Amino acid sequence: MKDTTEIRGPCAPLSWEEGRLTILDQTLLPTVERRMELETVADVWEAIRALRIRGAPAIGCCAAFGLLVALRERAPGNVAAAARVVKEAAEYLATSRPTAVNLFWALDRMRRAAASCAAVADVAEFTARLEDEARAIFEENLRICRAIGDHGAALVRDGDGILTHCNAGALATAGYGTALAVVFRVHELGRRIHVFADETRPLLQGARLTAWELDRAGIDVTVLCDSMAARVMREGQVQLVIVGADRIAANGDTANKIGTYGVAVLAKAHGIPFYVAAPSTTFDFSLPDGEGIPIEDRPAEEITEAWGVRTAPGGVKVYNPAFDVTPAELIAGFITEAGVLRPPFQDALAVLRTG
Repeated sequence: MKDTTEIRGPCAPLSWEEGRLTILDQTLLPTVERRMELETVADVWEAIRALRIRGAPAIGCCAAFGLLVALRERAPGNVAAAARVVKEAAEYLATSRPTAVNLFWALDRMRRAAASCAAVADVAEFTARLEDEARAIFEENLRICRAIGDHGAALVRDGDGILTHCNAGALATAGYGTALAVVFRVHELGRRIHVFADETRPLLQGARLTAWELDRAGIDVTVLCDSMAARVMREGQVQLVIVGADRIAANGDTANKIGTYGVAVLAKAHGIPFYVAAPSTTFDFSLPDGEGIPIEDRPAEEITEAWGVRTAPGGVKVYNPAFDVTPAELIAGFITEAGVLRPPFQDALAVLRTG
């Protein structure tokens, strides 16, 4: 894994140029903006696992390009060997994080592309076709995020306060966002808005990443401790909540960053609509409800030794799930590239299931 120079510019989380995969290391934000090249498939796995790149769509894009990194690293001598490299690398990358369904969707799509190349002439053509597929995944996500922004903007009035949890902006996607796509689009349309960004403990993705993105874009943003959300809701400063998602079951139950469920309960108690912004690739129709969504457990040190400072007694027990599941009945609607889908979700989601 190779560090490159510090950068200034758009919040693009990853790039693929001249056969090289580079990412913006999100663990260093907001104080350091540094891109690093992922030179091996092990580098790609570590970057996903360590949250150097995170957000379900961005993870999927990174994994797709990661298979091309594996091909370059292992230099197979024929197409059959290249197909084995793709299969083994896909299986390996699938173990990096269990909850974000876009990871598995992208790897499956790349596997299918590899399977369709069984009759190609040589490894160069095989690799070129897989590169085309990875680029297509990336470009499609950009278009989808733009559509999410367009559809979601209709929900936001001039002067509204929007509360969000975790980071679902450009950093979490191919480059525009899901929940923050709505915010960016409303800002582009000239409407006045104010965003409240939950810190999002324990890793502070809201304070470190969401606030960083919005501040760079010139959007009015206030960072809150997670426990302050109820107060600003009660004060009437929040008119809607918009969050992203890592996996959505067939009935609409939604897995997102830990703490999202609590925000949804608070929104319901205060009569505030709670929206989930996500591409169709985040829906997992193989799961009837949220009970089947796998929840990633993160290391205890993320809580007991946050940012290098011990904050809990040594040896104390720690529970650190990375996600929770918000029941569908707390969700006012899903903002997708197909439009805003409202209850009853089993009927509404049929648009995505069949489309």
